[in-house]
Amino acid sequence: MISDALLFWFLAFVTVGSGLAVVLFTNPIYSALSLVMTMVGVSALFVTLGAYFIAGVQLIVYAGAVMVLFVMVLMLFDLKQELMAFSRGQITGALKVISAGLFLGLIFGIITKRSNLSFVDKIPSPADINIDNSKELGTVLFARHIFGFEALGVLLLVIAVGTVALARSKGGTHAKH
Repeated sequence: MISDALLFWFLAFVTVGSGLAVVLFTNPIYSALSLVMTMVGVSALFVTLGAYFIAGVQLIVYAGAVMVLFVMVLMLFDLKQELMAFSRGQITGALKVISAGLFLGLIFGIITKRSNLSFVDKIPSPADINIDNSKELGTVLFARHIFGFEALGVLLLVIAVGTVALARSKGGTHAKH
């Protein structure tokens, strides 16, 4: 029981640390890689809680597909010119300090209220969970809503091809001027 709690808290700190790295890194590629680490950490947290289906979906959908789209969008921009566009004025500095204060206040509030919460008692054991739920969900999604999945796949393919075509065309973001 103690080892499970230690593993959970280790993964929680890794996830929060990589989430902070997303915001603190100035290089967008490093931020995207930190976001992937955050998604993997969240998936590992789901595994420690016994939610294996949600952990798998988290890895496949968010750490896989969504991050591929993020990297494609990053490819569209001229990152050297975008970095110069960020302002380092007093207003943005004040907003950063206010956001950090609100975040620290939220963390402090959670820690002080932790003694009143008992999440461990509310988590069902794996024996109480109906195993057929995932099968029923898959049957409903792929039987009744198959057109939506197919349409989304075609739409994402068109977006990927259009993104590369626009980026490489004359006048695109990576075109030789």
